[in-house]
Amino acid sequence: MQTRDRDIIIIGGGLIGLTQALALARHGISSHVIDRADPAAMMAKGFDGRTSAISSSSYAMLSAIGMDEALADKGCPIHKIWVSDQLKPGALDFVPTEEDGFLGQMFENRMLRKSLYEAAKASEHISLHMPVDIISKERCDAGVTVALDDGSQLSGRLLVAAEGRRSATREEAGIRSASWQYDHSAIVGAVYHEKPHNNVAYEIFYPSGPFAVLPMLDMDGKHRSAIVWSQTRDDAPAYLKLSDRAFTAELEKAMAGMLGKIEMAAPLATYPLGFHHAGQITDERLVLVGDSAHGIHPIAGQGLNLGLRDVAALTEVLVDGARLGLDFGDAQLMDRYARWRSIDVLSVAMATDTLNRIYSVPGKTASAVRRLGMGMIQRTKPVKNFFMSEARGESGALPKLLQGVTV
Repeated sequence: MQTRDRDIIIIGGGLIGLTQALALARHGISSHVIDRADPAAMMAKGFDGRTSAISSSSYAMLSAIGMDEALADKGCPIHKIWVSDQLKPGALDFVPTEEDGFLGQMFENRMLRKSLYEAAKASEHISLHMPVDIISKERCDAGVTVALDDGSQLSGRLLVAAEGRRSATREEAGIRSASWQYDHSAIVGAVYHEKPHNNVAYEIFYPSGPFAVLPMLDMDGKHRSAIVWSQTRDDAPAYLKLSDRAFTAELEKAMAGMLGKIEMAAPLATYPLGFHHAGQITDERLVLVGDSAHGIHPIAGQGLNLGLRDVAALTEVLVDGARLGLDFGDAQLMDRYARWRSIDVLSVAMATDTLNRIYSVPGKTASAVRRLGMGMIQRTKPVKNFFMSEARGESGALPKLLQGVTV
């Protein structure tokens, strides 16, 4: 059996895995990308309602690795974030200066996947293996090997797990995670609405959970937004059973008519909300990125961006290591990646968890305290600027790719 050799083997061909492969390819590092999903199914025509908020720093990285032309004018810029506690007085808004530009952009996941997949398919540094199942994996001092059910035998210097929350590779490595489930499920989808959104992202906190309305590009002359509506685990199934007319009536009530009449623009989906954080993100010739390493509450829309920060950091660590003549699985490189990402990941994860718990406290007194705090932030420019920097993904020790430049 012939062994096909590349520098890196990436397990997981989703948004994070493909971005990781493209970021490495931009710097001349080759990779195998393995996924059991059929690309044709992942990129099927028609909008499925799934979207992602890409921060301005994440978009800078995508541009730096050559995705700027493919993504140009495909995302809807977010010019303002408006935060409210149950639509009561004391709202908070984040508006960047004209010099800073937008806070982020909203993209359809399907479009992102298609663009990344086509770029990876065209790259001479990337070998795509989809759809296939993995028969075996082996990590040792000499390198890593993966056997596939199509008869392929792949080899490399480092294994990167980008499989998602239920990472089999993480479990096989014996890496434990701190995890818990929230008593909520997220209902996601997209709607058309009568009034323009003016590029505003709305985050409204209700006792039942946060409700986000996120601006999207108009379609067929209709104004459009994505929704992420958290409901208690017991109530979410009932919402999904409602007719379109009944569900949109509930949405209009939750929005207090801010966007006028509502109609559905995509099928609804739901998923349980949970938290997990791997006890370690490296092992012998193994690195975890994205949801394989951490999963957070979607309350601030930072989940995908946190994974893209993993990609930027790992790329810089490996490129710097290559220039020094180090093996990609060298313990020094693994340690540098782990130290670089640990503080950022833990701080964002705990911040989103704390924010969710604070806004979940019921009662008028709790609401009044929250609105008092929001009013103080609204009036304190340095604090507001800090939160905007967090939203843009521009705080902390930024990898070069997140600054828009190659390593």
